[in-house]
Amino acid sequence: MVREIMHDPLFLAQKSEPATEEDRQVVKDLLDTLRAHLDGCVGMAGNMIGVLKNIIVVCIGNKQVAFINPIITKKSKPYPTEEGCLSLPGIKKTIRYDEIEVEFLDANFKPQRKRYTGWTAQIIQHEVDHCNGILI
Repeated sequence: MVREIMHDPLFLAQKSEPATEEDRQVVKDLLDTLRAHLDGCVGMAGNMIGVLKNIIVVCIGNKQVAFINPIITKKSKPYPTEEGCLSLPGIKKTIRYDEIEVEFLDANFKPQRKRYTGWTAQIIQHEVDHCNGILI
């Protein structure tokens, strides 16, 4: 189900809780909501649809991929950039890393460990920040 986008910075600044298999509907709702906003959005976190669960969805090529309980375990090659957010107005400066490694559960709750670079790495970092209550 496509959910309404959360814009309350006090809610968005809260840290998310670990997701469990009972949160499968949240994963589906996040994917549906991201697909409904593809014209201006490349990633979402649970809190962006009003759910404080550690779940993100990210556009990777033409696919939308779920990351459940993502943890960035390695990062290298920092660079300055500017980012916008569907939940918050404006553009903000931040530091991102060109290469990251992430441990997460996929949409089937199977453990994964993958390396990402460039734009995809930047999107993942932005959404993981959402889960940690960091506003960009």
